[in-house]
Amino acid sequence: MQLAIDYSVPVIAFTLLMAVGMDLTTADFDRVRRQPAVVLTGVFGPVVLLPLFAGSLAAAFPAHPDVAAGLLLIAACPVGGISNVFSYLAGASPALSVTLTGLSCLFAALTVPLVSIILETLLDRPLGLSAPPGVLFKQLVVMLAIPAAIGFWVRNRLPAVAIRCKSTVQRASFVGVGLLLAVIIANDVHGFLGGLRAAVPMAVAFIAGAFAIGWMTSRLVTRDARDRFTLAVEFGTRNVGVALAIAVTVLGRVEFARFGATYFLTEIPLMLGAVMGFRAWVQRARSGS
Repeated sequence: MQLAIDYSVPVIAFTLLMAVGMDLTTADFDRVRRQPAVVLTGVFGPVVLLPLFAGSLAAAFPAHPDVAAGLLLIAACPVGGISNVFSYLAGASPALSVTLTGLSCLFAALTVPLVSIILETLLDRPLGLSAPPGVLFKQLVVMLAIPAAIGFWVRNRLPAVAIRCKSTVQRASFVGVGLLLAVIIANDVHGFLGGLRAAVPMAVAFIAGAFAIGWMTSRLVTRDARDRFTLAVEFGTRNVGVALAIAVTVLGRVEFARFGATYFLTEIPLMLGAVMGFRAWVQRARSGS
């Protein structure tokens, strides 16, 4: 089973990001370049707001110390690459999502220790967070830039093929996300079920709250509903891979990593629900116009 996990999860994630790239054009990135306020909000807004929100959740609701520590760790991490898939599936702004995810990972070597200092000051206890450079490189280049670039090349060099396959690729992406969720749960069913009562309520509260914070913050910088949804997803989707690496290799605390796994399993169905809700809302708006 572990061998299947080691190979299937990266392959599914790589394929999903290729699908995102097939929906991107140079015009999409030109539009992003003309929105510096949106980009700055998407990159640095979570760095400022999410650790404060996570700290308030940990203080307001009783939770096991490991769950609280895992929550703070998740809040300190950059955007997760799967946010690009959610934006793509929603028909929102995948180019903006790819840009924000890439910049978030690029700056993580600075922002994660900065967030650690802020949290240490607020909580009056040491955290010592830092992002491993090797993990950041893998997340930024191998699992984001390369697959998205391949899809982007197909979209711009073979546009007829990309357009003809778009519906099939999108349906396959929905299936891929479901498979990703199923494979991860199957790897440790007992551990997943055992952590539900302690970790899931906190994960749900953080994801829903972060999404709402992103949506409200986005209203200050853009009127485009697609960009607002994308920013909300970027706020609500944290990079679990970086969180797990920090927990295990930097802090040496495997128990902190368990919340990251539960967070990811909670994040997928919640974000898919948001995707379906946004698509339905857009469809109703078009039908009424």
